[in-house]
Amino acid sequence: MLYHLLVPLSEGGDLFNLFRYITFRAGGAFMTALVLGFVFGPAVIRALRRMQKKGQPIRDDGPQSHIVAKAGTPTMGGVMILGALVLSTLLWSRLDNGFVWLVVLVTLGFGAIGFWDDFAKVTKFSVKGVSSRTRFLLGLAIALGASVWAAWLQPDALSGRIALPVFKDALIDAGVLFFPFAMLVIVGSANAVNLTDGLDGLAIMPVMIAGGTLGAIAYVVGRTDFTDYLQLHYVPGTGEIAIFAAALMGAGLGFLWWNAPPAMVFMGDTGSLALGGALGAIAVATKHEIVLGVVGGLFVAEAMSVIIQVFWFKRTGRRVFLMAPIHHHFEKKGWREETIVIRFWIISVILALIGLATLKLR
Repeated sequence: MLYHLLVPLSEGGDLFNLFRYITFRAGGAFMTALVLGFVFGPAVIRALRRMQKKGQPIRDDGPQSHIVAKAGTPTMGGVMILGALVLSTLLWSRLDNGFVWLVVLVTLGFGAIGFWDDFAKVTKFSVKGVSSRTRFLLGLAIALGASVWAAWLQPDALSGRIALPVFKDALIDAGVLFFPFAMLVIVGSANAVNLTDGLDGLAIMPVMIAGGTLGAIAYVVGRTDFTDYLQLHYVPGTGEIAIFAAALMGAGLGFLWWNAPPAMVFMGDTGSLALGGALGAIAVATKHEIVLGVVGGLFVAEAMSVIIQVFWFKRTGRRVFLMAPIHHHFEKKGWREETIVIRFWIISVILALIGLATLKLR
């Protein structure tokens, strides 16, 4: 919004001219979202406590330490993240950019699904909220709309195609199969982040790391000088997504201040589904769906641990892991919660660096 208000007033070389630059506006979005999280965090937490009374329901089949240590902690803290994220993005980005609206609306769509699920849980004080089937189908509907929209926004040479990292100019013409592929990326990302959100601070930092990495990729693929040099596919308009990614990092840090162990609030499905959906949408928009699997490798591992556990238990009656998702496996092995969280953060940084390396390796 500020771009449209202030850039017309610029005569070049003045303060208003700074608003032409994505990097400047990304920094503004980051700081705005961070300040919003710091300032309004306490009020949001107090409101959630008044509304929920008993806090988030804790599964009785999970680690026994959670029943005592986490009882009474309010959930739905994702509203704090989404409020700071969306407001900052709309304030600092160009509102005539379709990719910005694509990512924002996917985020809000999955956030609405998560909010419905969280609200059902806290009002019934039960770990059973909205059925997984309903949540999955709603997620598919949002992802279908997003994939069609992304294909329409992208150049004809890229629309309906899947880009392969590392291999120069490699494109798979998937045709109509691109849409179920993109839907799988978005819905899979949303649910993988949701599964990762099981310990204080565990999900939000890897989301910020992945979001920042994808934001850098969006900025690069939106500039012809960078794409020509790095031999990447140019997707005009995606540079504005970097502002959304910066706002995501600021909102995430603002939330982490209150979510750091011991957490004063949980993001809940409101936050985890929304942020996971956002990562998937950015990957689809920038034609880096496969790179998301590397950058978000931690989320992939968490989701795969659940799939493997369920599959093997149904076939043999035995478990591969002591408990799934895999972070609970390490809890059962005696690792402290803080140790698991920080080590998973380190893994996320390593995976992000590998993902960024694919931009240069051609």
